[in-house]
Amino acid sequence: MADAPTLSPEVSRSVSAVARSLVAAARSWALYPPDHPALHGALDRLRTAVDGARGGQVFAFSVTPDTLLVAGAAVTGKDAGPVAEAARWLHDRDILQMTFTGDVPPGTLQTLLGILSEDSRIVRQRGGPAQVWAQEGAAAIVIEQIDFAQVLQDRDVVTPIRRKDDLWRSIVRAILDRRRPTDEASQARLLAISGDVTAIGELANDVLAPHHTADGSPMLTSQAAAVVAAYHHLVGIVEVLSPERKQEVMQNIAAATANLNPQVVMQMLGGAGGGGAAAEGAADGGQGAIVAGIMDALDDTRVAQLLATTLAIEGQASQRLATVFNTIATDDERKSRVLSMTRRMLSETDFGRQDAFQSLWSSMEALLLTYNERPFVSQSYRAGLDGVGARAEQMAADVPADLAELVETLGQDNVRRLSATLLIDLLALERDRARAPELARDVAALAEDLLFAGDYDSALAVTTALQTRAVDPAAVAGPASRVALDGLVSTAAFHETADLLGDMGEPEAALFTSICERVGPAATDALKRQLEAEAMTPGRTRATAIVRGFGPRVASRLAPLVGSSGWAARRNAAELLGDLAAPEGVPLLQTLLRGTDGRVTGAAVRALANIADPAAARAVHTALRASTGEQRRAVVEALVALRDARVVPVLVRILDESDPFGADHAIVLETLEAVARVGPLATDQAVTSVSTLMRKKKLLARGKVRAVREKSVAALRAIRTPVAARALDEAAKTGDRMLRRLARADG
Repeated sequence: MADAPTLSPEVSRSVSAVARSLVAAARSWALYPPDHPALHGALDRLRTAVDGARGGQVFAFSVTPDTLLVAGAAVTGKDAGPVAEAARWLHDRDILQMTFTGDVPPGTLQTLLGILSEDSRIVRQRGGPAQVWAQEGAAAIVIEQIDFAQVLQDRDVVTPIRRKDDLWRSIVRAILDRRRPTDEASQARLLAISGDVTAIGELANDVLAPHHTADGSPMLTSQAAAVVAAYHHLVGIVEVLSPERKQEVMQNIAAATANLNPQVVMQMLGGAGGGGAAAEGAADGGQGAIVAGIMDALDDTRVAQLLATTLAIEGQASQRLATVFNTIATDDERKSRVLSMTRRMLSETDFGRQDAFQSLWSSMEALLLTYNERPFVSQSYRAGLDGVGARAEQMAADVPADLAELVETLGQDNVRRLSATLLIDLLALERDRARAPELARDVAALAEDLLFAGDYDSALAVTTALQTRAVDPAAVAGPASRVALDGLVSTAAFHETADLLGDMGEPEAALFTSICERVGPAATDALKRQLEAEAMTPGRTRATAIVRGFGPRVASRLAPLVGSSGWAARRNAAELLGDLAAPEGVPLLQTLLRGTDGRVTGAAVRALANIADPAAARAVHTALRASTGEQRRAVVEALVALRDARVVPVLVRILDESDPFGADHAIVLETLEAVARVGPLATDQAVTSVSTLMRKKKLLARGKVRAVREKSVAALRAIRTPVAARALDEAAKTGDRMLRRLARADG
């Protein structure tokens, strides 16, 4: 039998990147409006992943319920997890195959996400995703759908309880914001969801979905806490409106939990031992009761399924897994029963068929069966630990008024600020060059945490400390601090904060601006998405001001914007380079002059006219010489439209460096017309250049000579200065016969 086809590691990574970014973009689409920066960032990452997978060729993948296939081969190994998640998401939406045939702009991706995020029932009524895409999509993506007639026969009609309508989304947002539902509609919907195992599972998946990093990696602790919070909402409603159903609902929750990501479930159940999701909400004793209730409701089969899946994913038994297993299965008889079922389940998987499985299983079985905390924790001590949360609440309620402020100092915000102060002091006191890099990295990591927490005051203090060391030549931690500041820009926290710049209030925006100033020009890399906006949004306004503040040294950092596929990004880059007026920006602007978009060309010409450097004029001259027709006229029009004296030196240099009777003849004529249109703004230097050009002649080029002289005379008349008038009078008296006749003619 032939071996099954396999994918190369490079292709597997590319498909995994597409899968991660696709699911992340879908989550962002569900949470944010279409113009939100976070969604723009997710779309950019998706487009980059697709472009990387395409490599300039056609890229296609097929969808199964469990994985994505490329040329008939499935993704395996560590990349299989995110691919499986994307496959389930696409399969639930009736996608059979997707093909990317060319460059996919963000607008097309937005349309795609809009269709795929629509209620699948509605999409099916319209003929399915392929039919809807054919009507609304673009040719860059081709969608094939599952046999729709078969889908209608085989699939159950979507239960109204599970419909992802506005009420469902409002419930998800309320859970994420830790708000209890108060309106009757939400309470009734939650009560209905509590009786449907599938609906409970979908609700749990929706509330854990936002808790991912920028690259799509799951934040397991936050996901577990969100799921427990969702369950707490459900049980709270049932306890009030239908208390007799509580046991039934706990069974439903346990059944839904068994189908969640096992790593999330392990994080949830780990809370029973003092950590994980339940511990996060220690102040809310009800959440701990929820986790305990789930454990009680898990039967042997569900525990064995959870254990088998976790072992297959991790490849070994961990101390954390042993802790959870010991908490669920408290007696030796049940442990042996569950382990026997687990082994049977694993024997049917690829993991269980490995040659080394027997030795692996022996070590796992030994750890899971022999783990026991009783030798280390006495009965009384464990009872004391179990009641510590209740005692803490009681003590907090009994704090005297005169000690309330003291207790407040132990809050999370104050502890975080104290950590910042201590690390800043350590950085200032460090004298060991070998330890300085590690300490600087720790300080930068703290700055990242502070940005995630929204504590911009403390983040500013930390970045100020790093910047102070970085600019001090005598500081031991100076070079390491500079590296740490540059590294901070590449973190997800800094990018997410930059994406929120337009949504910040003035105080927060001012603090983040100061943080960027401490970081230096490297901060421009994170502000890129704000600078790509077509309209002058608040985010773009603030980001532009930050970049301008860096001065000429930031010019090279704008290269990614200059190379962007979006015209607005290129235009904005040109405007910024013009504001900076740095000679270093000339090569970038010269690149923009070669394009065909008049909006970008005009901005580049205006920017070059603002740079007082001979290289800027030469760049315009080179662009005029290399272009023809409409493109050259666009450059000239942009120069004239400025109506600014600063453009005159550029025009003069073009006239001085051009061959009026050779290849540059058309350029000279158009430049003379531009001088005439600028008119009185022209300088005496411009008059001198035009006068010199007017007197030039060439044998056997009488037609070109006459054209140049006519345009020159017209330009001098348009300038209308005394110097221009004297130049015309002199030409009328001392020029050759053609020039005298043109100069004397009635203008």
